[in-house]
Amino acid sequence: MISKELAKVAVSALQDKKAGDIKVIDISDVSSMGDYFIIADGSNPNQVQAMCSNVEEFLNKAGAKLKNREGYSNGGWILLDYYDIIIHIFMEEERSFYDLEHIWRDGRVVSLGDL
Repeated sequence: MISKELAKVAVSALQDKKAGDIKVIDISDVSSMGDYFIIADGSNPNQVQAMCSNVEEFLNKAGAKLKNREGYSNGGWILLDYYDIIIHIFMEEERSFYDLEHIWRDGRVVSLGDL
């Protein structure tokens, strides 16, 4: 499955758990680490962990292989690395603090409708 299709599956999984402010950034032209960053947030650690579990379930069913998962136990910022797509699930406060959208502003924001 190509990375754009996997990104769409991940976004669906996040939407299924009521993720806040989902952003997809195409980083393929500015980084060799992957094609897409997906950033979303939740209002509490339980929601953040539920979003993570849902993404893992959806992507596993789609045949994607998880390379690495970090931060699940504290639920403030969970990173899921699926090789070509990297998913960041934050608590709202942590998302504002780390401001990945600003750091990766050289990437191209992809409309969710264009996935």
